[in-house]
Amino acid sequence: MLKNIKEWIAVFMILGVIMLIGNWIGYDVLPWTALPGIAILIGISLVGLIIHHLLPFQLPSIAYIGIIGLIVTIPGMPGSAQIATYTAEVNLLAIATPILAYAGVSIGRSWFDFVQLGWKTIVVGMVVLFGTFLGSAVIAEIILRFQGII
Repeated sequence: MLKNIKEWIAVFMILGVIMLIGNWIGYDVLPWTALPGIAILIGISLVGLIIHHLLPFQLPSIAYIGIIGLIVTIPGMPGSAQIATYTAEVNLLAIATPILAYAGVSIGRSWFDFVQLGWKTIVVGMVVLFGTFLGSAVIAEIILRFQGII
């Protein structure tokens, strides 16, 4: 368990630095302004992962992280207003970019396993990606036309 926590902290620290840089370059939020918010988000994520590891229930760790985040930001909870203020300084895309990059690297490490599943899996994956893209484009087109934007 201690080894897992050390690994999680190392990954969170790397992602935190990348988030700080992305928030600074992309959204002009100075690192020392966003640092408390990123530290809070990292702390909530770490606690959620630890709870997931300790409890015998088979819920995904994101459920625990979401529940903890919800609880600590309930109006009336001690410090909830300050947590909301600090985390408001961190933009969503500054968070999503390094996390998605990390996910891509993780998938890339197991690319050989993915290829071993056969060419049919690759075709199905491409069709799913294309269908998702096409479906999103159609929905966006309908909504934008309905609103009179295009």
